[in-house]
Amino acid sequence: MSLFKGSGVAIVTPFNADESVNYQKLGELIDWQIEESTDAIIICGTTGEAATMDESEHKETIRSAVKKVDGRIPVIAGTGSNNTAHAIEMSKFAESVGADGLLVVTPYYNKGTNNGLLKHYTAIADSVSIPIIVYNVPGRTGVNILPETVAELAKHPNIQGVKEASGNISQVVEIARLVPDDFYIYSGNDDMVVPLLSVKGDGVISVVANIAPKDTHDMVMKFHEGDLKGSCELQLKMKALIDALFKEVNPIPVKTALNLMGREVGGFRLPLCEMSEGPLANLKEQMRLFGLL
Repeated sequence: MSLFKGSGVAIVTPFNADESVNYQKLGELIDWQIEESTDAIIICGTTGEAATMDESEHKETIRSAVKKVDGRIPVIAGTGSNNTAHAIEMSKFAESVGADGLLVVTPYYNKGTNNGLLKHYTAIADSVSIPIIVYNVPGRTGVNILPETVAELAKHPNIQGVKEASGNISQVVEIARLVPDDFYIYSGNDDMVVPLLSVKGDGVISVVANIAPKDTHDMVMKFHEGDLKGSCELQLKMKALIDALFKEVNPIPVKTALNLMGREVGGFRLPLCEMSEGPLANLKEQMRLFGLL
């Protein structure tokens, strides 16, 4: 296995009451996701609260996910950093414990020039032999990786995909125009999956799949199987629920939703905290309308 077509869940990291990682609960979530037809597990991404993990936790969470999945579907490990040397270290570790691919976010805070981004990703790609997905999320990182840069990176044999979360469909179209046909393009926005699929997209790395995994998988697969009407219907059906998951910063709403469903994923690490009253009421209402409560 390497990369995937379909729905990859950007899985949450469950915490115990003392905020330590609940590896048993993580295993239960992974089993449920696979039972519900999810096509890949993305571990230690933004939704997995990797930003507040120390290095040992980060590594153990990746190791635990790979062991639990046990080859059933691909495991893509989030190993990005604004420190290239640390990203290389984490990427080499993820490969050593059996991750099938890497999700590497653009450097945040110190950001980097176009030339710096090329050098950053090339250095990481040169250090491993498993595929890398470039993760573009300018709303989080403060830097937008240009389509021309993605196309240049796509020439490296280990850089095989992009997760596009800019929210700019014109940018996605330009990436699709410039990259080879075998380069994977994933939506990083749950409300734009079908539009992205229409321009050579392969799937989604999804937040909503944490609570509606089968519907998210079906939305992508219906499109690939030629059922465009069915795919569009699912995208529209899920829109209000997706909106509710982003009324406050991710992953606050999706972890709250999982707890409301009885999945018991625990709380958050500061600076994340409990939902405020208005967004919570909206989340509950949309979950009820969707049949999750």
